Amino acid sequence: MFNPSKLAISLDREGEEPIYRQLIRYVRSQIESGELPPGTRLPASRDLAKQLNISRISVVNAYAELRAQGFLSAHAGRGTFIAGDNHNSGANGNGHSHATETPTTPDRSIREMMRMGRKPGVISFSQGSPPGDFFPVRHLRDALNAVLDRDGARALGYEVAEGFAPLRAAVRDYVSALGIRCSADQVLITGGTQQALDLVVQALLSENDILVTENPTYLGMIDIARTRRVQLHGISLDEDGIRLDMLENFILDHHPKLIYVMPTFQNPTGTVMPLHRRRQLLNLANEYHIPVLEDGVYHELRFEGESLPPLKALDDSGIVLHASGFTKMMLPGIRIGYLITDSAHYERLVRVKQAADVATSGLNQRAMHLMLERGVMAQQLERNNRELVRRRDAALVAAAKYLPPGSKWNVPQGGLYLWAQLPKNGPTAAELYVSAVHAGVAYAIGSVFYTNGCGSHRIRLNYGAHKPADIEEGFKRLGRAWRELACDYADMEKSPLL
Repeated sequence: MFNPSKLAISLDREGEEPIYRQLIRYVRSQIESGELPPGTRLPASRDLAKQLNISRISVVNAYAELRAQGFLSAHAGRGTFIAGDNHNSGANGNGHSHATETPTTPDRSIREMMRMGRKPGVISFSQGSPPGDFFPVRHLRDALNAVLDRDGARALGYEVAEGFAPLRAAVRDYVSALGIRCSADQVLITGGTQQALDLVVQALLSENDILVTENPTYLGMIDIARTRRVQLHGISLDEDGIRLDMLENFILDHHPKLIYVMPTFQNPTGTVMPLHRRRQLLNLANEYHIPVLEDGVYHELRFEGESLPPLKALDDSGIVLHASGFTKMMLPGIRIGYLITDSAHYERLVRVKQAADVATSGLNQRAMHLMLERGVMAQQLERNNRELVRRRDAALVAAAKYLPPGSKWNVPQGGLYLWAQLPKNGPTAAELYVSAVHAGVAYAIGSVFYTNGCGSHRIRLNYGAHKPADIEEGFKRLGRAWRELACDYADMEKSPLL
């Protein structure tokens, strides 16, 4: 029978690393050292939680992630065991160590858990898109009908991989208002901003190359890095964005091939990089000859503060690849994005794009072009930003009223998100999540945005997704769920084995 003392677990309850991540690390080290051989049965999640005086969900999450990584196997009615084909010693047949999956990817068990928030009746702040009432449905219907009347079957055929030529020209004109000077030949139309980011990673990086980004960062980029098998490293943020001192030290030591940043209304933190740091970042990138991938998808969702130029508008050397799209501003499901780059990378990106999907939907491209020509984008953006500030204000009032004492949050000047930190003397965001969903509210668990598993008490709340009355009710439910679970924590501290 397994002896739990073999785990030799010493938890740092005050540290930034989540408890479940510490459990994963300790169990893996015991497996890799050979102290937990294949076939060893582990304690039941409830038993280990009692032994360590922690929440059972921390053990459940740790076991689930270890199973997903192939270290454990579960057998109904029998328990959880060290897998027969485990990764012990972390060596190959020659005795040389090899790379194992690093904690640069979001916990799959947490990602699965977050799907619970889609249940009917749940006020969900977890999504990354604007609400349906922001979409210009009537304008889209009119544009689609007009395109079909005008172009007929031509609108339903393949476009060239670069994109519908009039739309590329319209994007050129559109970004000129942001200070970006480019030709239509430098614009590549993509299937949303997400595809634009993915194309850059595929075109510029090879397997095991290093991509450096902000920490926390956009969850979609974490997914891309994992799928494309590139190494992802996060650099801490301060109030002005990515720490350039830490970035330069990392560049000197590791020579990354690409820098990915979201300088305006960064997802998830809402941080805005000031002008001086934008210039410093470009100087750093030019000094070490590292391309910068700029994600500008939230750039225009501004309702307060100074309007700053995108990095691409400040770029004199062609070091910046600018990715954005119309998904956050108007129509997420239409999947129209764009990538602006100089000729050094353009041809390679077009080839990767053509291999990926041949071409973005011609009908959607033509409809988007027509809406840009008709000024729908500008009208919709102005309307949406007016409503966003109203919802932002409702979220700030509700946060002060309902979130637990000791909580902290940003005051966003744009974008969709409130980035909050719950008190560290209470449940983590992952531990709270199930109780919150049962109370009728959901959010994005903050740790999934970190490249190193930090942010255990962080949550991201999409205030743009709901009207003010629903925002207040959702925050009220969230506060109630936290208080109820915090009481359970207090009882556990008094009687840890009950």
